[in-house]
Amino acid sequence: MLSEPTLTSRSESGWDIPLLCWRAEAPLLAVGSAPLGGGIGVRRWVVNATVPMSYDRDDPAAHLAELARGLDLVGPGVGLLTGVDVTEVVRRADSGVRAWATVGLGTPVWAAAPASASPAQRVGTVNIVVHVPARLGDAALVNAVATATEAKAQAIWELGLPATGTATDAVTVLCPADGEPAPYGGPRSVWGAPLARAVRAAVRTGGAGTVVPWSDRRAG
Repeated sequence: MLSEPTLTSRSESGWDIPLLCWRAEAPLLAVGSAPLGGGIGVRRWVVNATVPMSYDRDDPAAHLAELARGLDLVGPGVGLLTGVDVTEVVRRADSGVRAWATVGLGTPVWAAAPASASPAQRVGTVNIVVHVPARLGDAALVNAVATATEAKAQAIWELGLPATGTATDAVTVLCPADGEPAPYGGPRSVWGAPLARAVRAAVRTGGAGTVVPWSDRRAG
């Protein structure tokens, strides 16, 4: 089981910067695209950390590992970064599946669009964390990431944005490491369907208002 996230902060560059921390009661199997702990493997915790829009470190995995040590987290985990104020995390649940999203849509893009010459300096990261209460097979885990991404894109379209996401989105799906593996994670599967609904609801709610980057609020 994955805990509800704890909101805390760390001192950095003279600021108290918020971050969220999820702890697992027992090691969980995870799949994801996070800079720290991405791929497929057993994970014990998740951190989603706000960073200033001026963030320019070229070692995000090492930075996140530092933050994890500061929280006394041990073992392998997942680390995410965002310009969004993570205190605005949105949680939604459906049929036992829980999804949390921090939603910044200031730089929406089509996945297959040409890269812009000068990226806009606005908050633009959607981080999604999902817990499924049943063991998923490896293929189902990969399928679950695709389902979460499709649900995110659906929510963004429903918000009226001609985009599929942003260039820096990340998703992590976690499930128990033991048990009979469910073979499917697609949007019409036993666990993929509620996952899609929970993610869509979280992203749609989180993106419904104007999201101001955390560092812009501090500057103001």
